[in-house]
Amino acid sequence: LLGITDILIISTPRDTPILKSAIGDGSKLGLKISYKVQNSPDGLPQAFTLGEEFIGNDPVCLMLGDNILHLADLFNNFKSCRMLTDGAYIVGTPVVDPKNFGVIELDDDKNIISVVEKPSNPKSNLAAIGLYFYDNSVVAKTKQLKPSARGELEITDLNNLYLREGKLKCQRLSRGATWLDAGMFDTLADASTFIRIVENRLGLKIGCIEEAAYMMNRISRDALLEIAKEFGKSPYGTYLQMVATLEAKKHDTYETRTDTAAAL
Repeated sequence: LLGITDILIISTPRDTPILKSAIGDGSKLGLKISYKVQNSPDGLPQAFTLGEEFIGNDPVCLMLGDNILHLADLFNNFKSCRMLTDGAYIVGTPVVDPKNFGVIELDDDKNIISVVEKPSNPKSNLAAIGLYFYDNSVVAKTKQLKPSARGELEITDLNNLYLREGKLKCQRLSRGATWLDAGMFDTLADASTFIRIVENRLGLKIGCIEEAAYMMNRISRDALLEIAKEFGKSPYGTYLQMVATLEAKKHDTYETRTDTAAAL
C-alpha cells in the first residue's frame, strides 16, 4: 500500500526458508520479493549492508517485522517519505511508555533535536515506531558505525549520523492511526485482539496482501480469483472471492453510470 514493489525480507537461518515457502517470490502479487539470511542478530542497520546489492542506487525503506500499522490511505500519508532523495525520515507517534522505545525530541518548529534509544529520562513521549526511509547514502553510513556496548549496530546511531548532517526529519502518524509493537507475548496478544475486533466489526481483513495487490492494480480480478481458489472454502478464500465480486460490481456500476452520462 506504500507503492513499494521490490522487497527484501531479511530473517534468521531457521525462519528464512519458512518465510520463503509461505510467501514466495511475489510474482502472483505483482511484486518482486527476495530473501537474505542474517546469521546473527548484529543490529538493525546490518540490513543495509546485507542488502547493499539489493538497494543498488535507490533510496530504501526499512520496516521492522514485528510492527503492525493500521491507518487509512497509507499511500498519501507517507507521500513525502516515498519521494525522498536526500536525507532520512523517521516515523514517530506518541506513546505512554517512551522509556521502552527510541525517543524523538522535537523543537517548536518540529525539527528533530535528538534521538535517544530507551532513555531513562525521556525528553518527549514521541517514539520511533520501526518504519524508516533513507536516501542511498545509508549503506555508506552504516559502514561507518561501530557496535554499541551490547555488541550490535544501533539504528539510533545511524539516525544520528543523518541528524548531525541536518538531514533527519520526523513523519508523525496521523491521529487515529493505530501502531502496535507485536514483538513480545503480551503485545502480540494485544495485536491479535485488536485485529479480531476490527475485522469482526467491519467484515474487512487487515493485512490481506492479495486484496492490497488487487486494489493497487498489481493483479487482475481473474488473478485474485485464482489465488482465492488456492485457499479453497476457507474463510480467507471466501473473503478474497467476496472482494473480487464486490469490486466487479462497483466497476460495472461505474461503467453504467458513465455510459448513461455520455448518452445524456
